Amino acid sequence: MHLIKLDATPSTNDYLKALSASSSLADFTTVWAIQQSKGKGQMGSVWLSDIGKNLTFSVLKNNLNLLVSESYILNVCVSLVLYDFLNDLNVPQLSIKWPNDILSGTSKLCGVLIENQLKGNQVSSAIIGIGLNVNQTDFRSLKNVTSLKLLFGRDFNLDNLLSKIMVKLQSIFIALKENGREAFWKAYENVLFRKDKPSTFEDTHGQKFMGFIREVSIDGQLVVELEDQIFKKFNLKELKLLY
Repeated sequence: MHLIKLDATPSTNDYLKALSASSSLADFTTVWAIQQSKGKGQMGSVWLSDIGKNLTFSVLKNNLNLLVSESYILNVCVSLVLYDFLNDLNVPQLSIKWPNDILSGTSKLCGVLIENQLKGNQVSSAIIGIGLNVNQTDFRSLKNVTSLKLLFGRDFNLDNLLSKIMVKLQSIFIALKENGREAFWKAYENVLFRKDKPSTFEDTHGQKFMGFIREVSIDGQLVVELEDQIFKKFNLKELKLLY
């Protein structure tokens, strides 16, 4: 792993994207910023992080050659890596909130943003952005957020945490190439937040409805069972899980 450690940057994803466009980078090149002022979340949200308190980093994964329609496996693998890593730390009540937030109970601990680089109908490489709340304890007005320090009452070494995550990340991509996606997909679905439980959703019109999360389709859509055993697929922009 080639590690580039920055004092500050607006976004590690943007920094790594620009760097990869201008030069040839090794697989798993990683950019870690002590301060990230405009970190990205899903759907244009901003990841807020106090200086030097958390892990905010991006990883370049080359040589993917995945069909765009099947590229959701990247979210599956990265989410499982983080789930497994946090499980090793004995984080309580872990789950993955679709598509790739890691929760402890109902509080967000870790988030992921993957930006694919395309060649034709294939994903040739991807930039994997990860934000893990580690030693921050004050999240101001944010709700349903936690950190490792809030959970365990002590500080954690950021370098050690990053090293452990990267070992697992490299291992899962080797396993994906050798064994295929099926086992990972099942493991991902088994730890989905609110899976098979009655849940309340809100659509883009503000309408609330009840349903059950049943699975995630190969293209990453959430499959929800509605009334009368009607199954409907939703993408990320189409609904919000209320909890």
